[in-house]
Amino acid sequence: MSSRLVCFNPDCRAEYASTEVLYACTKCGGLLEARIDYDRAAAAGWKQLWRERRMSNAPLDASGVWRYREMLDLFDGFEHVVTLREGNTPLLPGAKAAAYGGLDHVVFKHQGFNPTGSFKDNGMTCGATQAKRLGLKRVACVSTGNTSASMAAYAATSGLDPIIFIPNGNIAFGKLSQALDYGAKTLQVEANFDQILALVRELADRLGIYLLNSVNPFRIEGQKSIVIEMLDQRDWKVPDWVVLPGGNLGNVSAFGKGLRELLDLGLIDKLPRLAVVQAAGSAPFYDYVRQDDKAHFPTVTKPETLATAIKIGDPVSYPKALLEIETSGGVVERANEQEIADAKAVIGACGIGCEPASAATLAGIKKLVAAGTMRADADVVAVLTGNVLKDPDYIYHYHTGVLKGPHGEPLTSTFGNKPTVVPNDADAIAALLG
Repeated sequence: MSSRLVCFNPDCRAEYASTEVLYACTKCGGLLEARIDYDRAAAAGWKQLWRERRMSNAPLDASGVWRYREMLDLFDGFEHVVTLREGNTPLLPGAKAAAYGGLDHVVFKHQGFNPTGSFKDNGMTCGATQAKRLGLKRVACVSTGNTSASMAAYAATSGLDPIIFIPNGNIAFGKLSQALDYGAKTLQVEANFDQILALVRELADRLGIYLLNSVNPFRIEGQKSIVIEMLDQRDWKVPDWVVLPGGNLGNVSAFGKGLRELLDLGLIDKLPRLAVVQAAGSAPFYDYVRQDDKAHFPTVTKPETLATAIKIGDPVSYPKALLEIETSGGVVERANEQEIADAKAVIGACGIGCEPASAATLAGIKKLVAAGTMRADADVVAVLTGNVLKDPDYIYHYHTGVLKGPHGEPLTSTFGNKPTVVPNDADAIAALLG
């Protein structure tokens, strides 16, 4: 097999070696994507090979990303792989969540079971591997939380020097604490995510720092392993729908690319429909797919949502995401703060914890079913992107009835579970418990 980087712009399609340090096409400025010339004859045996690797303790086989390395053959071998045994995330049924959303059944692909607690690890293992392959020493990212935690961990385990740029005051402490603990140099910038990303792209070029945001095509390659593993877990039965939150739109781009490759290789027989759900205060992609003029993207200059992981007003991956939505016959929905908060509480009541952004999936499912877009008997996999402990303050405030929206508006604790103060009295407590 051979690999290369190709401009995503259909009017350009310039090609570059996979060893070049590039995040955008030097000819037109378009996004880059990895292209691999797969051995289609060999692909017929990959399903069995991947299943057999589950029994192996070898580091590459134990990773839920590198187990599928035939789909990631970009690195001239695998001697530089940086792994924390990422992937291996479960499919969890949620009966209460299904009923709440109007479905007969739903299964959650929970990426919060990753080493640093989010889906970012699936992409970061490939991004860090590429940095090591290129012999670079410093890596950087702009983050609202999960990317910084992931990059810091993978840098720490591989001897890279991580530098993190975050919007000042706009990061959950559960995420920031991870980056600090893993030793990252952390810079809090007085700007929003999109402004900082432009700044860091300039600094990366000037200082020779390797950028590991989702604009990095190797990140996208790692993230496509999520959907490969999901299908493997389902014995290659393709669901009707895959629903995921939408922030910078790297995940839907990665999922769609992976699915199209699997279909082309004959490993699946159809594509699922992809549904992206954004927070209403940070929903430029939702607006974009509804407007006729696709030449101009409606950037949100001041994105607002408590679901900080998807608080992005100018997602860099929107051209890729649009292709995957259109190719799969998918949809884009949005959910407000109350809808996300209630959906998160319902998911929690299933014994499945997640960060706020993750719950946008269930909030979106409820709206899609109500609109008749998604059938009640549909086979649906919803992606939960992050661990419940990523933003514990949000959870406590919701259940105690003091959670407020981005403008200070009170949100209703519809499914609140407020703790009760009791006296140190066995009789009183026994009476309370009935």
